Amino acid sequence: MSEETLLEFPCQFPIKAMGKTELKLDLLIIEIVRRHVADINEGAITTRSSKDGNYIAVTVIIEASSKQQLDAIYQDLTDHPHILMAL
Repeated sequence: MSEETLLEFPCQFPIKAMGKTELKLDLLIIEIVRRHVADINEGAITTRSSKDGNYIAVTVIIEASSKQQLDAIYQDLTDHPHILMAL
């Protein structure tokens, strides 16, 4: 039985994760995503700080190959204690 999804693979897909600024969170998120994606272009990574600078949001645009790949990425991100949220 295959899981249904509205996405057609392969496709460009933005992974976004957030956490505290002081933890070098951008490097952590990229490391986790690279476990599942062979090639991440430098221009595919953006960061944005919160208004007060306490939090950072990191977006990594990947070439997603399957729903299972996306599920694995999100599972690893949300399992990490320093990542507060993944979208």
